[in-house]
Amino acid sequence: MIRVLLVDDQSLFRAGIRMLVSSQPDMEVVGEAGNGQEALGAVAAHRPDVVLMDIRMPVMDGLTATAEILSRPQPPRVVMLTTFDLDEAAARAIRQGASGFLLKDAEPEFLLAAIRTVHSGSSVIAASATRELFAHFTPQTRPVPDCFASLTEREQEIFALAARGLSNAEIAGREYLSEATVKTHISRILTKLSLRDRVQLVVFAFEHGLA
Repeated sequence: MIRVLLVDDQSLFRAGIRMLVSSQPDMEVVGEAGNGQEALGAVAAHRPDVVLMDIRMPVMDGLTATAEILSRPQPPRVVMLTTFDLDEAAARAIRQGASGFLLKDAEPEFLLAAIRTVHSGSSVIAASATRELFAHFTPQTRPVPDCFASLTEREQEIFALAARGLSNAEIAGREYLSEATVKTHISRILTKLSLRDRVQLVVFAFEHGLA
């Protein structure tokens, strides 16, 4: 069972999501919270696998709560809920390590698919969508860390293409490589840079002026 925690200040919205999630044979709602402060206690008490976190709430907003939750050992996956698809707050959440964001008016099937996707270890939004988001809200550039120099010349070429949001198939076509080879390169790049996935690779590129 995928254990889900709902965090939103609108009880009616939570009720709708709870009914939807509870209707699935592989999911259960283990708790709810009306603000970020309550969410911290709920995560500790219920140990959810996935947290659906509203961004704008009283007492403590979703960004502050997400940063705190993800700093703890073995944190759950966090998906931000927002009303704007190009939202600077969503960009900040992705930078902090959230697994993506969903629009509050998303189709029910998409929300359920998103929960399963992040539970399996992937991100909700694609690298290309992440790039578009960060292009609107470019963070202050940081110095490039030493670990980037550990990438081979080929890996740096593939890093640059992945940072532009290209898929494995698109990179393979440009570089005259097989998709399996590209996948291997991407895996090595993520390991060397201590990144979780391709979305975090895009974030890394923007943060360090490599995009």
